Amino acid sequence: MKKQDIKILLVDDEPDILEILSYNLSSEGYQVFTAKNGVEAVEKAKKKTPHLIILDVMMPEMDGIEACEIIRNTKGLEETIIAFLTARSEDYSQVAGFDAGADDYITKPIKPKVLLSKVKALLRRLKDEEEAGNEVFNVGKLVINREEYKVINNGEEMVLPRKEFELLALLASKPDKVFKREVILDKVWGQEVVVGGRTIDVHIRKLREKIGDKHFKTVKGVGYKFVQ
Repeated sequence: MKKQDIKILLVDDEPDILEILSYNLSSEGYQVFTAKNGVEAVEKAKKKTPHLIILDVMMPEMDGIEACEIIRNTKGLEETIIAFLTARSEDYSQVAGFDAGADDYITKPIKPKVLLSKVKALLRRLKDEEEAGNEVFNVGKLVINREEYKVINNGEEMVLPRKEFELLALLASKPDKVFKREVILDKVWGQEVVVGGRTIDVHIRKLREKIGDKHFKTVKGVGYKFVQ
């Protein structure tokens, strides 16, 4: 996919931040749209169907967490990449963001060159998905369709947030294999994206709730594995 075809929505209540980030991303050739609060973000997302949304957490009218939840449950936006941009670095705010369906977390202030690097890392996933092909595999009563981002569990179709799906697909691709935490971070989040230490744990917890606790085993001090 060419840069000029990629749509990015920037959401922040600080005009200066919107202007700086918008300028730098537009200069790279991306289509850039902006919104100043959560309500406007949801409206713009539905109208523009962006490939990537960079969303501030603390905003008036509707905060980023609520906006993210609405966007994640909007038809046609399930696969949109969402990264939170915020000055808050506490673990609890990161956990809340990932629980809402965010893919990544970027702490500001951030230098334009660093932001561009992170955006490229995030958008690389679009390419990975295009190259994945029509890959469907079964693990017990679980069917995973990488191309359609679809999961069928015991005959029931499920819709999972992007990172939960990618984590499930990785672990289930090799049942009983122990994936080290650093390997999971690399394969699912990418080397250029810095996430909190609890990121994997949060996503595993959500998968246990949806797929079944017995399928996900923790190997203390090492990582996780999928068990049929």
